[in-house]
Amino acid sequence: MESCLPPEKYPSCNSTSTNNWCRMLRLFSLVSSCSAILLFSPPANAQQQEPDRPIEQVIDFYIGQRLQTENITPAPTATDANLIRRTMLDLVGRIPTAAEAQTYINSAETDKRIKLVDHLLADPAYIRHQATEFDAMLMHESGRSLRTYLLEAFAENRPWDRMFREMLLGVESDKEQNGAIQFVRARVGDLDKLANETSVLFFGVNVSCAKCHDHPLVPNWTQDHFYGMKSFFSRTFENGGFIGERDYGLVKYKTTEGEERTAKLMFLSGAELAEPESKDPTDEEKKAENQRLEELKKNKQPPAAPTFSRRLQLVETSLQQNENGFFPRAIVNRLWYRLLGHGLVMPLDQMHSENEPSHPELLGWLARDLVQHNYDLKRLIRGIVLSDTYARSSIWSAAGDRPEPELFAVANVRPLTPQQYAMTLRMASMHPDQFAATLSPDDFSKRVESAEGSARGFANQFEQPSDGFRIATDEALLLSNNERFNQEFLRDDGGSLIGKLKTIEDKRQLVETAIWNTWTRPPEEEETNLLVSFLEKRTDRPQDGIKWLTWTLLTSSECRFNY
Repeated sequence: MESCLPPEKYPSCNSTSTNNWCRMLRLFSLVSSCSAILLFSPPANAQQQEPDRPIEQVIDFYIGQRLQTENITPAPTATDANLIRRTMLDLVGRIPTAAEAQTYINSAETDKRIKLVDHLLADPAYIRHQATEFDAMLMHESGRSLRTYLLEAFAENRPWDRMFREMLLGVESDKEQNGAIQFVRARVGDLDKLANETSVLFFGVNVSCAKCHDHPLVPNWTQDHFYGMKSFFSRTFENGGFIGERDYGLVKYKTTEGEERTAKLMFLSGAELAEPESKDPTDEEKKAENQRLEELKKNKQPPAAPTFSRRLQLVETSLQQNENGFFPRAIVNRLWYRLLGHGLVMPLDQMHSENEPSHPELLGWLARDLVQHNYDLKRLIRGIVLSDTYARSSIWSAAGDRPEPELFAVANVRPLTPQQYAMTLRMASMHPDQFAATLSPDDFSKRVESAEGSARGFANQFEQPSDGFRIATDEALLLSNNERFNQEFLRDDGGSLIGKLKTIEDKRQLVETAIWNTWTRPPEEEETNLLVSFLEKRTDRPQDGIKWLTWTLLTSSECRFNY
C-alpha cells in the first residue's frame, strides 16, 4: 500500500520506536483514490475574467491551464473523509468528530461541500482560529500577541487594509483598535527589524539584504530601498508604553563606495514621497521635549500626534497602488500558501522582479478581486477552499514522478500548526460521547471552545512550522516519554477515549472506534486486522494494550499532518 507522506521529507513523529507493528501502521494508505477531477472550462475571454466570477472557478481555470500546458493530469479529488478533515483543520483549527465525519461521508447531498464550508465560516471557532493563525504570522518570536485585537477584527470581518492601517498607526484611544499598535510596539526597539518585518509580512519583500549593499541578484533592490523603507519608521519611538512619532529626524547611511547619503522617503516600488522640510531642534528644545514626554509618561498619556506622519504615508502609499501593488498580492500569496502548502510566489518574502509567480495571471486576478471586494479575507478563503485545486488528493498514484509543488496537481502535505496539532490530540483523545450528535449546538460549541483553551496550554510544546519543516528530536521525545503528554492525552478516566475503549469487549469494534476518533475516517481492513492481532497478543495486559494502541494512533503521521 502507498502512503502520501514521503518518509524522507516527513519522518514519523515517533520514528525512534522499535515496534515493528507501529512502523507498519504508518505505511498504510491515508486516503483512497476516487474519480478524476473535472477542470473548469471558461469562456474564450477567460484571461479577462469579470470580477464577480466565482473565485473557485477562476482558480481552477488558471491552475488547469498550466497543467494542460505541462501535459499533466491532476490527482483525483480526495475522499470525503479526507476533505472534511482538511477543511475543518484549515477553517476552524480542529479535526471533525467521528459523528461529524460519518454524517458528512454518508450524506448524498450534491452541495454538501458548499454547505460545510459556509457552516464553518459562520462558526465562532473560525474567528478564533483565524486570530490564532494571524497572530502566529504577525507576531512570531516577538514575545507579544495581537490575539485580542485580531479576535475583534475577525469577528466583524474587518477588511485587511483597515487592519493593516490599525496595526501600523494604532490610535490607542479607539476601543475598536485595542491592542493593534502592538505590532509596532513589539519591534520599536529595533527600527531596522521593524522596517524589514513590515516589508516581509505586509508586502512580501525582504529588504534586509540591501542594508549593507545593493542586492546582488535583484537590480531594483538597492540600499536606497532599504533605508527608504526604514525612513518611514525612523521617527517612531515608545514613551511609557505609548507609541509616538516625531516631526524631525533623517536617516543617513554610507554606500559600499563610502559615500554618505541622506535617505529619501521611498516605497518598495521606488516611488519617492515629498514631505515638509524639517530641522532638528536645538538642545534647549530637545530638553523641553524630553520634559514633556516624562510628564506624559508619568500621567500615562500618549505623545501628541505629529504634524506629518511618515508611518501614515507608508500606509497611504501602499494602498494607493491597489491591485498592482505589493500589499494585496502579499496577503493573497500568504493565504494561498497556508491553505495549499506552497505559495504562488516562493519564498513568501521574495516577491520581486527576478522571482516570477508560478501563475502570474491568477495572482493578479486574485489581488484585483480582493481589492474590488473591500479586502474581504473571508471571501478569498472561501473561494480557495471551494476550488477543485484545494480538494485534490495528496496521493500521487499516476505513472512518473510526483509533479512539482508549484503546479498544484496534487495536494501538498502540510504539518499542522502548534494549535492545530494540540487541538487534534485533544479532540482525538476525548471520549466520543463528549461530542455526541444529540448535543445542542450551543453545548457542542461550548465544549469545543473549552477543548481549544485546554489545547492552547499545550500548543507551545510544538514548533511553528515553516517551509522545509522537519520534526525535531524534542518533539519525538515529548510524544514518547513525557509525563505531561501521558496525563493530557492518555488518561483512562470516564471522559477519555481510553475510558471508552475499555468498555468495548469486541476487539474489532474497539479498533474501529479508536480509528474513527483519532483519524476521523473508516479503517481499512488491513489496519483493523493488524490492530486486532496486536490486542489479542496482549490479553494478559488488556488495558496496557489499549493504551499503546491509542498512543500509536495519536502520535502517527496521520495525526501530525494535514494531508
